[in-house]
Amino acid sequence: MSGAQYIDGEFRAGTSGESFDVTNPADGSLVRTVDLAGTEDVDAAVAAAERALPEWAGATPGARSDALNRLAAVLAERAEDFARTESRQTGKPIKLTTEFDVPGTIDNTAFFAGAARNLEGRATGEWSGNHTSSIRREPVGVVGSIAPWNYPLQMAAWKILPAIAAGNTIVLKPAELTPLTSLMFAEACTDAGIPAGVVNVVTGRGRTAGEHLVSHPTVRMVSFTGSTGVGKRVAELAVQTVKRTHLELGGKAPFVVFDDADLEAAIHGAAAGSLINTGQDCTAATRAYVQRPLYDAFVAGVAELFDAVRLGDPMNPQTDLGPLVSLRQRDSVAGFVERARSYGATIAAGGFAPEKGHDGTDLTLGAYYRPTLITGVGQDAEVVQQEIFGPVLVVLPFDSDEEGLRLANDTPYGLAASAWTTNTYRALRATREIQAGCVWVNDHIPIISEMPHGGYKASGYGKDMSQYSLDEYTQVKHVMQDITAIARKDWHRTVFGDR
Repeated sequence: MSGAQYIDGEFRAGTSGESFDVTNPADGSLVRTVDLAGTEDVDAAVAAAERALPEWAGATPGARSDALNRLAAVLAERAEDFARTESRQTGKPIKLTTEFDVPGTIDNTAFFAGAARNLEGRATGEWSGNHTSSIRREPVGVVGSIAPWNYPLQMAAWKILPAIAAGNTIVLKPAELTPLTSLMFAEACTDAGIPAGVVNVVTGRGRTAGEHLVSHPTVRMVSFTGSTGVGKRVAELAVQTVKRTHLELGGKAPFVVFDDADLEAAIHGAAAGSLINTGQDCTAATRAYVQRPLYDAFVAGVAELFDAVRLGDPMNPQTDLGPLVSLRQRDSVAGFVERARSYGATIAAGGFAPEKGHDGTDLTLGAYYRPTLITGVGQDAEVVQQEIFGPVLVVLPFDSDEEGLRLANDTPYGLAASAWTTNTYRALRATREIQAGCVWVNDHIPIISEMPHGGYKASGYGKDMSQYSLDEYTQVKHVMQDITAIARKDWHRTVFGDR
């Protein structure tokens, strides 16, 4: 891999004159120094995507499907390399990348190989009586996508796969913190026989490469995953050239536990659902609302599990939790916790940066933070309302079902949520009334390629994964053809002449 730009089927060096050190957040060691893209590199990548578009858009669905099946096979062959690289650049435990990130990406690729052959439209028919109407689904064109640092490989796949399955070409900008597996994915596309220029990757800063990509007049659609604040900026830039936008933004997922819930299941679900990927997950459980009869036992049970979580070397298969992605992110999380302390919150577990791991690893070299459980705050507290993006769960009690559901909806976000109950009617009410793009019942976090992922409210709009995502990446064209062969149509009298 010579150069951190992948343009027109080959690696190139960036022209900005800047570089960035990708470091392992577990110990601060250098993984790789990458060259950063300037605007010229973005222009070159967009031009390559534009050149590749006619051939790729004109390929049969079967041909695109075959290419994606070959890509799934290439990814499977390189699974170990992907998993280790992902762990090194993000700090994820190797068991997470091996069992979740990489197999999930391979499965997503296989799904879109099938979906490429199933671009549906309304049945052809004579709706007017005198014409045959049919629907064509056509590619949008060149897509510009920006992916986040929390799931670099999976988010690259979520952006690239539906775009190219539908016949578009793409330029992806990964986060400069974690670009390596996105570059590997683009190379795998070429090795799978996907034509040069269909998938391009530019590694650069958001303010330069990212904004230039979003503003580029040739780019017809922008897909962005990241914070709501940056998403607003993306939308602001995209509207200047009337681009289609797809935004998957922040989250503050509620975890609602009713008094008839299986308490043990809820406790284990809360620990797993809040700590996955060290809490750096926009769907992670962040606000637990527990009906008062179960509240004390729930807090005690989650605190016990949090205290037992093993932090250590991410490459150790027994490590449960790795570091946050950077010292800056660790300090941001710690800041939320310290401010909560200052206004009287109770820290029921964690709340500090540890010194030693379960395996004796010196954790002071990395961006580690203990799983933290906070109680004793109100609904308007910062830790309840704002996205922390770390291993922090806040627990609040509620009394009536109405109160619990109202509190669940009481943030600007609406990406994901869960309800915990053994009562069918309570479950149905919760799934109906909670304002979120995904509501789990008696679980929290699992996703599958066949089902959509996307938000309500300030969590954005549009869908990743599933057949629904192809709606984002295709344009619907109505084709209407006269079947009468009559020169003077009856409706012409509204313009000239009489019946």
